[in-house]
Amino acid sequence: MTLATGTTPPGVSGEQQAARWVQQMFASIAPKYDFINHFLSFNIDRSWRQALVQQLSPVLASPAARVLDLCCGTGDVLLDLQRVAASRIMGADFCHPMLVSAQYKARQKGFEAPLLEADALQLPLARDTLDAITISFGFRNLANYAEGLKELHRVLRPGGMLLILEFSHPPARFTRAAYGVYSRVFLPLIGRIVSGSAEAYSYLPDSIRKFPRADELSEKMSNAGFIDTRFELMTGGIAALHTGIKSSDRGLIVPG
Repeated sequence: MTLATGTTPPGVSGEQQAARWVQQMFASIAPKYDFINHFLSFNIDRSWRQALVQQLSPVLASPAARVLDLCCGTGDVLLDLQRVAASRIMGADFCHPMLVSAQYKARQKGFEAPLLEADALQLPLARDTLDAITISFGFRNLANYAEGLKELHRVLRPGGMLLILEFSHPPARFTRAAYGVYSRVFLPLIGRIVSGSAEAYSYLPDSIRKFPRADELSEKMSNAGFIDTRFELMTGGIAALHTGIKSSDRGLIVPG
């Protein structure tokens, strides 16, 4: 199987065009993004996010920890992390309307979220800066997966954790077939009716289909320099939570 090097939206060529297409697509659906996500996932996405927060709890307990929620979108995971963290969590996204929504939502809930408008492939952060990075359902949209992992490895401190929550490929035939019908037929239809963007919700199942399997993504993480790479399939393999550690001679921060 030939692995995709990065997201491949329809009708574009090259990484710059792909990134620009994704940025514009998310900007177009930002106002209704939260409602559509929860509706189309039957709110199962909430339990997936909680699994990520639980996995990161040893790091979140430290007041000195510096944590970045990358591709934070409208801030659901960012706020989940801030509710339990001993220190503030930063968020970053390259889509400005998404960050506007995240800031508004944070203030409504009594949080002041430090936000960066930044490309995941070129983060404005120094090497060895962060104790952990989370990225939920955004890694799939990067224009280059290998370069993205290298950049995340660069800005993590030795011993820092990377957690990637992403859609995956169900291993069971029945689950795979049922999810395929839902994602190819019903998801674009409902997404178009609610959001007015047929393009965005046709892109979603296509991007999942082209995305590496969980074991392949785990291998990519290892190739980028992460150690102790693991993944957990959730809801029959519809999603997967990946973890990896940046190696350190001073000991590792490992999941509890």
